[in-house]
Amino acid sequence: MSFSHKYLDLMYNKNIIFAYKGNVSDDLFHNLLQLAENKLVQLEINTKLRKRIFNVLVEALQNIYHHIDPIHTNIANLNSIAFLLLKDEQDYFIITGNAISGKQVTNLKHNIDYVNQLNEKQLIDIYREKLSNGKMTEKGGAGLGIIDIARKSRKKIEYEFEKINNDFCYFYMKVKIAT
Repeated sequence: MSFSHKYLDLMYNKNIIFAYKGNVSDDLFHNLLQLAENKLVQLEINTKLRKRIFNVLVEALQNIYHHIDPIHTNIANLNSIAFLLLKDEQDYFIITGNAISGKQVTNLKHNIDYVNQLNEKQLIDIYREKLSNGKMTEKGGAGLGIIDIARKSRKKIEYEFEKINNDFCYFYMKVKIAT
């Protein structure tokens, strides 16, 4: 079963808090964050958990926004992003999807696998090391997004790459935030 089908199964068994699929711009990115934050406030969950969920949400959306690869093709919907915020009986889930260059797959897979094998203390240490290192990536960040997502969610990041064509893949990421 493909990851996209797993998402659909997950959606049927969870409460959808917020969902978006479409193109994204600076203004829309900020509006999505504001709308998602407003939805979280409406849920009346404790402030600490709400902040954790929102922080993971911000990192996940920034990851998409700063790393999306526009695909110049006539295949519908490949230049859009997908984003879901879901809740089951006790946990929250953030699911994202976006097209990326096939050239990014190996590096992204390596980074997520590396972060997934770290414990909480190691995540904090590597986060601090990257912060003090000060090296910026070509996309303008310090490479902290995936580390911060794992650190704040306190869970392993699930992901999958679905091949679009010889040059591009669709990258799906699922993050669970336990309550």
